[in-house]
Amino acid sequence: MSHENYESAMHRALELALLGPAWGVNPQVGCVILDANGQIIAEGWHRGAGTAHAEVDALSKLSQVPAGATAVVTLEPCNHTGRTGPCAQALIAAGVSRVVYAVADPGAESSQGAQTLRDAGVEVLGGVLESEASEQNRVWLTANRLQRPFVTLKWASSIDGRAAANDGTSKWISGPESRADSHQRRSEVDAILVGTGTILADDAALTARKPDGTLFEHQPLRVVIGNRDLPADARVFNDQAETMHLRTHSIHGILAALWAEGIKHVWVEGGPSVASQFARLGLVDEYIIYLAPLLIGGERTAIRDLGITSMPEAKRLKFVEMKQLGEDIFIRAIEERA
Repeated sequence: MSHENYESAMHRALELALLGPAWGVNPQVGCVILDANGQIIAEGWHRGAGTAHAEVDALSKLSQVPAGATAVVTLEPCNHTGRTGPCAQALIAAGVSRVVYAVADPGAESSQGAQTLRDAGVEVLGGVLESEASEQNRVWLTANRLQRPFVTLKWASSIDGRAAANDGTSKWISGPESRADSHQRRSEVDAILVGTGTILADDAALTARKPDGTLFEHQPLRVVIGNRDLPADARVFNDQAETMHLRTHSIHGILAALWAEGIKHVWVEGGPSVASQFARLGLVDEYIIYLAPLLIGGERTAIRDLGITSMPEAKRLKFVEMKQLGEDIFIRAIEERA
């Protein structure tokens, strides 16, 4: 059967995937089971590390899988035993006749589930709504392909690119809608990273807060990089979230250390020195920019020297999402790489 026959079911599976947590080492995955007539008879999604994967969650809703059933899943069923068993084997054991998936698993251990299914006589169709699923699961897919955390670099700036006035004040460049959006996004990452300068200048708490000031249930790991000592009573060391102070400026080393800790997504919050290091090294997977309708001027730019001396060397970004947030403009961009 063609891809078009399963696109509606895959759209539903992608909706289900978003019910799972965005943070944590595992991907967001959704699954629906169709009967021989193409009707959905069970749904499932992954609720986080150590819980049933989406396929197993969906299968658990059925006392028996009817003949001719199809499993539609957003990611190629895994093929390895981690904290849970391999989903490919669970689908085979359940007697599913066909498996339809969106995106291939890039993992060295977990991939090859499609081949395992085919070897067991299960019909397999891949690539259904692949671009939509790849975009939705871009953080996990990119992190596993590169074997390092996905890096989001965020800043708020005036329309002329300033992150602060010349006296260092920066509250508030962006409006309340932008700040609420930023905190929501903070609550969905594994770690938030700044340099010691941000802590010393602002005593930033680096927590993810709702508009009423209360904390989101999930708080990212707070990572401070740099050799300078920090005050023991700095807010970043409060009990609202865990904190790690890495006394190094090696960005590659920092990412390797965080990956070893199971960190999948790092939100780089600043300041300009740290932001520029990530950008200069080509280690930014996604830029999030809140652009405010202000003119500030001066020298406090959001990004500093990138080692670029002429226009042909400029980093070219592609705007993949733009919208108005209150009076500000929200931009999500990626670097166009050759």
